[in-house]
Amino acid sequence: MDNIFKFSADEEEDPWTGPDDIDTDADDAYDDGRRWYVIHCYSGYENKVRHAIEQRIETMGMEDKIFDVIVPTEEEIEIKDGKRRTVERRVFPGYVLVQMLMDEDSWYVVRNTPGVTGFVGMGNKPTPLTEQEVSQIMRRMEAEAPVVKVTFKPGQKVRIIDGPFNDIVGIVDEIDMERAKVRVMVSFFGRETPVELDFLQVEKT
Repeated sequence: MDNIFKFSADEEEDPWTGPDDIDTDADDAYDDGRRWYVIHCYSGYENKVRHAIEQRIETMGMEDKIFDVIVPTEEEIEIKDGKRRTVERRVFPGYVLVQMLMDEDSWYVVRNTPGVTGFVGMGNKPTPLTEQEVSQIMRRMEAEAPVVKVTFKPGQKVRIIDGPFNDIVGIVDEIDMERAKVRVMVSFFGRETPVELDFLQVEKT
């Protein structure tokens, strides 16, 4: 997904380059030509930018050209001091997604929203996301199971905080992100023994 976040840093005065310069080859077009575009903003201001664009859509009568504005987020479970808490984490800090029909008017409304520093694309050419990229982002946002934040890595000491090995300290041997499992080497009677655990069953010491 890194390819969708390439943009020109010197876009403060980027001019409208015209519809002929917009990439129309993306495979996610609706019948009316609307696409998802990515805009860059200052990190931490994503929700303010989203709200500002939504206000400008209403006040400038752009409902027929700018349809949706989202800040991709996902739920994440953090484990700290033996306590679990679920937090909402921005998937792409500093980026906001806008579904729109790209023309000079809609470009102007979005580009000149306070906090927006530019569209993602090559130079001054906004590049729409592909259908696959949009699907991947939406799936992450709609995932039922929260993502577990892993604060440990192989070779580090962790404490087991749940299950039959509760309160035993071991060394992380291997992390399986797909299965959300970690293999920890613990010492029993002077011998190192591997124990497979869920991410939520251990914490960094």
